[in-house]
Amino acid sequence: MRLGVLDVGSNTVHLLVVDAHPGARPLPAHSHKADLRLAQLLDADGAIASEGIDSLVATVGEALQAAEDKGAEEVLSFATSAVREASNADHVLARVRAETGVDLQVLTGAEEARLTFLAARRWFGWSAGRLLLLDIGGGSLEIAYGIDEEPDAAASLPLGAGRLTHTWLQGDPPDPQDVRALRRQVRAEIARTVGEFSRFGRPDHVVATSKTFKQLSRIAGAARSNEGPYVYRGLSRTSLEEWVPKLAAMTAAERAQLPGVSAERAPQLLAGALVAEGAMDLFGVEELEVCPWALREGVILRRLDHLPVR
Repeated sequence: MRLGVLDVGSNTVHLLVVDAHPGARPLPAHSHKADLRLAQLLDADGAIASEGIDSLVATVGEALQAAEDKGAEEVLSFATSAVREASNADHVLARVRAETGVDLQVLTGAEEARLTFLAARRWFGWSAGRLLLLDIGGGSLEIAYGIDEEPDAAASLPLGAGRLTHTWLQGDPPDPQDVRALRRQVRAEIARTVGEFSRFGRPDHVVATSKTFKQLSRIAGAARSNEGPYVYRGLSRTSLEEWVPKLAAMTAAERAQLPGVSAERAPQLLAGALVAEGAMDLFGVEELEVCPWALREGVILRRLDHLPVR
């Protein structure tokens, strides 16, 4: 069957259409993406501004049309931290439902972590042993650990690259004192959760998902995306520690000239790097592997698990 998954995230609204059936690897058929940056459209009361809601409604409508055009039989729609944490979330969801017919499922942070972990587990398989997963989104950092498809521990922290950039790093390039302050905040936040995971022992394999980790691994020398999903893409803590001060000294335009870095994501790459560096350091990770699958694939896989095998 052909399935669509509509991901309303803090940075983008992304429709992924796949051909899939139980027991098989979902094959991408179409991708439709719009950069809305909902997390940056919050007013002083933490509500998504009216123009942001209007843009979201229009974008969801366009994505639905694209899914219909590509023959999707079903569209799985969900929202993450930007909508989840908005003070007017109920109003936003009601507007989307009334004007598009889409009933967005708002995932909790723990659900995000568990579904992303499922995708990573299916990608790497049982031979990967105990997995530690790190995922840096626009609004939050998800962490999960386990040996099965359901993690033994999962956490979501308010350390998304977009959120932190908007809140802490206003300059271009940012003020060194602001960078230092953000570094302290990130590490203090992560340190509170380390004990929850360390009691399970050291992982056998550390994996990371998200655009942030893909871009960081690329500037550190990993293979280009056009070389396919099966090429190993790693990121070492040593390389990351070398890149953080370089990124801090660059303007957003200069970062956009780096390999694999888009102009849209360049402003928040430094914040993402600080989160990645802090997580790798505090969890004692020397190197991790970037996983091609993430939350959207996890949502698809969970849906396929509930379909009858033909």
